[in-house]
Amino acid sequence: MDVASLFKKGVEKQLLDVDDYIFTPERIDMVVDEGNLNCVLNSDGSVNIFYSKEGITDVRAAARKHPFTDFDTELHHGIYDDVIEDLIDGVNEIINSHSKYFRMNKVLPMTAALGDTDLISENDKY
Repeated sequence: MDVASLFKKGVEKQLLDVDDYIFTPERIDMVVDEGNLNCVLNSDGSVNIFYSKEGITDVRAAARKHPFTDFDTELHHGIYDDVIEDLIDGVNEIINSHSKYFRMNKVLPMTAALGDTDLISENDKY
């Protein structure tokens, strides 16, 4: 290798070290499969993807795959589609599951209401 090639490789290495860069945070929101999808580019270059549906929210973190490409462009080219699909599948799996202990149609017993004459004394508190 000649000196020019070594110099060029050194400059490219410095440019590609994204840990030294601060990115402008960006957020892109959309509705997917009847839920809210939020894609967030953080200032350190990491990507967080949030998905909320029917009261269930899950989040995944992803590494920035093409740091010198616009975040919007990365999303439009499907760079994070695999992460988004896993996230949506995870939330849908939670929504479709059921607890063996807690049921929506189970009626919890009510305790007797206190009347006007019932007072709580200091002895009852402890």
